[in-house]
Amino acid sequence: MDLRFQRCVLLFGEENFEKIRNSKILILGVGGVGSYALDCLYRSGVSDITILDYDVYDETNQNRQIGSEAVGEVKVKRLKELYPTVTTINQKMDMKWVEEFNFDPYDLVLDCADTTKVKIEIAKKCYKKLIMALGSAKRFDTSKIEVASIWKTHGDALARKIRNELKKAKFDRNFTVVFSPEEDNCVEKGSCVAVTGAVGLTVCSETIKKILK
Repeated sequence: MDLRFQRCVLLFGEENFEKIRNSKILILGVGGVGSYALDCLYRSGVSDITILDYDVYDETNQNRQIGSEAVGEVKVKRLKELYPTVTTINQKMDMKWVEEFNFDPYDLVLDCADTTKVKIEIAKKCYKKLIMALGSAKRFDTSKIEVASIWKTHGDALARKIRNELKKAKFDRNFTVVFSPEEDNCVEKGSCVAVTGAVGLTVCSETIKKILK
């Protein structure tokens, strides 16, 4: 056994660890939330992870994003250096991309992106295999983080907007979200890695639970 994953095997058992190792995961967005979800899954033994992002690191990312010391570099390129087995897609997510992209090969899709319209379309297209991260900016209290169906969320403006738009589209299916009802602590998009990272780690935990379920 690879000693790197010895503690994982001790925790999950050999059969369950093989389920984790053989899962195929897509992470959409690898910023303050997605980079921590990636790190957690990679260290937990998932061998087939695809990451998609289009951004380049700047100095303002350095308070919360893994890999952000490489200012000026393409995020997925830098993360490929840190996590060599990942597959990278350097692509901007827009409505056309969601419409054309084939989500079928993936066991689970982790939406850690920012654009509301795109998040809504992703939910419509692959809700059965979706775990969605919602707003994590303007917060610093990790104890407020919750996991629920999109229809059971509360106190999160982004969740409310997504629910309303899905209702307008007469979409009533369930999917899992990670969110925080903590009240905003600033007007602009201030952020703390305690929360953005914890949301990403919670996304990872929910992913493992779904794999084993």
